[in-house]
Amino acid sequence: MIPERTREILETAVNSGGLPGAALGVVDTAGKKETLILGHAQLQPEKVALEKGSVFDLASLTKPLFTARNVIRAAEQGRLDLDDEVRSHLPELGWMQDTPLKTRTLRQLLTHTAGLPAWVPLYTWGTAETIRARFMQEPWPMEPAGEVVYSDLGYILLGRVLERVYNRPLRDFALDDGLTFSPSPQSSVATEHCLWRGRMLRGETHDENAAAQGGVAGHAGLFGTLDGVLNQAELLLHGGWLSEAAQAEATRVQTPGRTLAFVAAQPGWSGGSLGSPAAFGHTGFTGTGLWVDPARGVAWTLLTNRVHPTRHSTFDVQGLRRAVGNTLLAGLD
Repeated sequence: MIPERTREILETAVNSGGLPGAALGVVDTAGKKETLILGHAQLQPEKVALEKGSVFDLASLTKPLFTARNVIRAAEQGRLDLDDEVRSHLPELGWMQDTPLKTRTLRQLLTHTAGLPAWVPLYTWGTAETIRARFMQEPWPMEPAGEVVYSDLGYILLGRVLERVYNRPLRDFALDDGLTFSPSPQSSVATEHCLWRGRMLRGETHDENAAAQGGVAGHAGLFGTLDGVLNQAELLLHGGWLSEAAQAEATRVQTPGRTLAFVAAQPGWSGGSLGSPAAFGHTGFTGTGLWVDPARGVAWTLLTNRVHPTRHSTFDVQGLRRAVGNTLLAGLD
């Protein structure tokens, strides 16, 4: 099920020093699964072997696997409508000054078409309380709605909406087996030696903006094992991730290149060039990713710690993702 060529590509990536470690999981429509574990969970300050139960910082996989899923679920429960304006759930947004952000919709936030900037260094603003308060009043430079600009800020707002409609912090939301917001450092895969925090991160949210807000936000903060993420891939392939109708809506292309929760297959995307037009997936900055191709009957996840011990590596992780996807799909023919 995992072709020999795929194994060779991953072994070369790890053995050449391109990646400390890699964990690959594949599942088909019959429910057959296969996994491959290579390399190390940590290289510095001492080497720790990567194991099947090692917990990865999933980074932006938080967006589809937690935030988008729960927003869509809330819509199905009648707690919100995806075409609601943001201000209908966060009336305090921009109360000090007028901003077009107030009238952008939850659907636009989900699909990264609300016109928000991609990123700002929120972690330099001060305490978590200061960040939360200032975020709601910041005069964000807004572009017209419609164009896709991948934005952490939009998903941070969606996290605030979830907290409001469910009346509880994100950390208290239920998670599927193999996913967590509170990993054990001993079982976690190391990410980066963070100069801002002055330590090697292990079991601690790598994303600075999420870390500064308590470790969990709508764009980052989720951790998971290989089995945990592969289970998400299986639910997305077979059904059961959401209700049948909601899952179809979550994975339907809404705007060029985007579904409600995922990146849609397109030329040059991370899933490779051999998939069907129905394929979708998402990646995370730490080196994680998940892809589903319903038409080909397969889904897979590739989890790496490519930012360990530093994000400033010349290794082409996007090229690796494409090569893994292409060799997996070629093996189906």
